[in-house]
Parts: sequence; C-alpha cells; structure tokens
Amino acid sequence: MINNPITHITSCRLPTEYGVFQMHGFEDTRTGQEHVALVMGQVAGAEPVLSRIHSECLTGDALFSQKCDCGPQLQAAMQAVQQAGRGVIVYLRQEGRGIGLINKIRAYRLQDEGMDTVEANLALGLPVDARDFSIAKHIYNHLGVQSVRLLTNNPEKIQTMRDSGIEIAERVPLKVGKNPENEGYLHIKALKLNHFLKD
Repeated sequence: MINNPITHITSCRLPTEYGVFQMHGFEDTRTGQEHVALVMGQVAGAEPVLSRIHSECLTGDALFSQKCDCGPQLQAAMQAVQQAGRGVIVYLRQEGRGIGLINKIRAYRLQDEGMDTVEANLALGLPVDARDFSIAKHIYNHLGVQSVRLLTNNPEKIQTMRDSGIEIAERVPLKVGKNPENEGYLHIKALKLNHFLKD
C-alpha cells in the first residue's frame, strides 16, 4: 500500500480575476489523475487556513451550467480567499461526484426525464458519490497546512477530513448559485445527501 499516493509535479504563478495565486500541480500515482491547489499567502503552520475542496465540474465551472451550484461556489471560494488574504483551493479532478463526464451526461439525461440526481446515478448502476476527499489530506501535507476553515455545505467532506487527520477548525457556509433550474437539485442534496442548505 502506498502511504502517500500524491506527488507534487510543478507550480507556477496564476493571475486571476480574484488575485494572484500560486498554482501547484499534483499527480495521483495510483490512477494518473491530476489535481491542482491554488494557494494565496502563507498557508503553512498551525493557524487555520481558509480552504475549499472543490470537485471538478466542467459543466458548472467552465460552461456556466445552471443545473448545479458548482461554478458559483468555486468563484465565491476564490473571492473569499482573496478577501482573507490567504487560503487554499484544492481542485480535485473528480467530475460528476466521481463518475466521470460521460456518465454525468447520462445521469443528466435521466434527470431530464424526471429522476433526481441520486436516482439517476443509481439507475445507471453507479455510486451516488464516488469521490475520494482524502486526496486533499496529502495535498495539505505537502503545503504544510495543519488546520483549515473549510468552505463547504457537505458533511461528508468534514467527516472525511477529520478521519484523515486534518483538523477542521470551522465550517464556513457556501450558499451561492441558487436559481430556478437547480432548486430541485439543491433540495435533493439537502434531503438525501444531508448537505447544509436549509435556510
């Protein structure tokens, strides 16, 4: 068993609408999958760091889909880090809650026909959520992050991080991106996936 499957490959400066980040590239040696961390300011040490663990969502992050809240969450997290002056966005390449892009499109088709996001995955014989949030632990370790203020509505992320030995000093809500197209999706995330989305 590989104790640390995540290898740091390289880094560079990344100027964005939300300030200048240092972008670090990592590879999962088990799968060849590539992941990224966007870092602003000094993050190593015991002082809690504002952080978002964001799973890739091509449709929401890059194509501005209104079927989910992913794009607005990523933008809000980057803005929050900019305002704090320091923080880490861990961007995990786990499209469609880990089922992949094509399967995500298949699930979207079933949702168009009336299924919810959970029912669609199960109808395809896929897990409701196949993501591995523990990858972030190894990325935090490389960056020297010992404690985080986690930008999330997802209790599983909190539990996974704690199970992995990451100290969660605080959960910071990230309720953005609600629109008429995704009201049902957000309702199901709260109802079936226990996300903290209730007003």
